[in-house]
Amino acid sequence: MMPCCSKTICNGCYFAMGYHTQCPYCRLPVPGTVAETGGETLIQQYRKKRLEANDDIAIRQLGTQLLGKGDYIGACEQWKKAAEMGNSRAHYELAVMYGRGRGVEEDSEKEKYHLEEAAIGGNPKARHYLGHYEYSHGNRDRAMEHWIIAAKQGYDESMKTVNEYFSRGVVPLGIYMNTFRGYEAAINATKSPQREKAEAAKEQREKAEAAKEQS
Repeated sequence: MMPCCSKTICNGCYFAMGYHTQCPYCRLPVPGTVAETGGETLIQQYRKKRLEANDDIAIRQLGTQLLGKGDYIGACEQWKKAAEMGNSRAHYELAVMYGRGRGVEEDSEKEKYHLEEAAIGGNPKARHYLGHYEYSHGNRDRAMEHWIIAAKQGYDESMKTVNEYFSRGVVPLGIYMNTFRGYEAAINATKSPQREKAEAAKEQREKAEAAKEQS
């Protein structure tokens, strides 16, 4: 994700474009490619501007930063702001906090609400855990529906869950095959020669860094 405009670019596209000193979206300098002066780094300046612009992604990230510092209440406050703006990941984070009672009072109904909102927003991880929520409350058919949807979105854990229940004879062959085809289609849609090259370059870089640390 670009800190200047909160736009996301996949590793494959970034690799294919090569080394750039400007964001491909907003054309602002990429942090680390220009000399920085003053008390704030370029990334800090960008984040400040995105927060001032009321950017839901920047607000959600601020919540994540506060969580890392152990400020659960502050994190939840920021995620609530981002969730109100429709940020599905913020909804998911809130669901986790309501489920564990961190930064907010533990509330099963609010946990479910935020999981549902995140799932509606297209978050497959939230959809997967919504399945677990329904299963734990005795709604097994509804749980399987959520796992099937998440699996068709390419979420590995949901496909593993469907596999497990198929092996137990709970999921019919026709439904299983339909789910698996949807899963494969979702996975294949994320593949490209550029992404494969990016992954290979990443592996080489990690191996080089590991070898350097050992030497």
